[in-house]
Amino acid sequence: MAKIPKDVSGNQLGMTCQDSWRVFRIMAEFVEGFESLAGIGPAVSVFGSARTRPQDPDYPAAEKCGRLLAEAGLAVVTGGGPGIMEAVNKGAFEAGGTSVGCNITLPHEQEANRYQTITLDFHYFYARKVMFVKYASAFICFPGGYGTLDEFFETITLIQTSKVDPVPIVLFGSKHWAGLVEWMRQTLPPNFINVGDIDLFRVVDSPEAAVEAVKERIEPESKPLPSGDGHPISGAAAQSGEGTRYGQRPKRPGKNHLDSPETPQQ
Repeated sequence: MAKIPKDVSGNQLGMTCQDSWRVFRIMAEFVEGFESLAGIGPAVSVFGSARTRPQDPDYPAAEKCGRLLAEAGLAVVTGGGPGIMEAVNKGAFEAGGTSVGCNITLPHEQEANRYQTITLDFHYFYARKVMFVKYASAFICFPGGYGTLDEFFETITLIQTSKVDPVPIVLFGSKHWAGLVEWMRQTLPPNFINVGDIDLFRVVDSPEAAVEAVKERIEPESKPLPSGDGHPISGAAAQSGEGTRYGQRPKRPGKNHLDSPETPQQ
């Protein structure tokens, strides 16, 4: 059996070539997402479980939330699947609003809900996540599992680190989120986050409260950021193409131990 040739670093040449060409597939997902969503206007990304069934109380609540958002002139963006995603898309769709589904291909069979006015299909989770964040003026998280937690914590990290503008993050369902929120309040500040960072989100128990939390929040002025330090665009308003801010490049001072910063470094 012939051996696969390797480069000087020991990598298989075939795999190196495949990895290089994979960049174009990644780029294609970004291009399609940017072109499809650039004109949707103010939007709210809504996360939640794909396992929530229509008879679950969270399903009609999410459906009503989608309808109220559409009636307020806001587009909704979901993962495009069943459960909470379907309910939100359904509410917005039937109210005549813009209903976006950012679907993901997975090893097991996936089925997109039919309540989407704009449908996108992604292979890469990280490209899909960019679309959730770039076009959202707020985020609502319904009860969910690992995926919902991942989306919540990634979003709150981007806001905490000033990589995106501070916008509302709303957790729906105090019973579901109570344990996590209590653990965060008791465990994280002040050693791991600033005391004020625990208030970057709000917990509500009704669709009306969720939508009001989105609508009433006036976006505060952005904190000034350092210059771009070599980036072609610099200053506090400098935005990269995927919607995050530029900043200073990390310095390497040569110390054995760095001083702990008050502002987060990820």
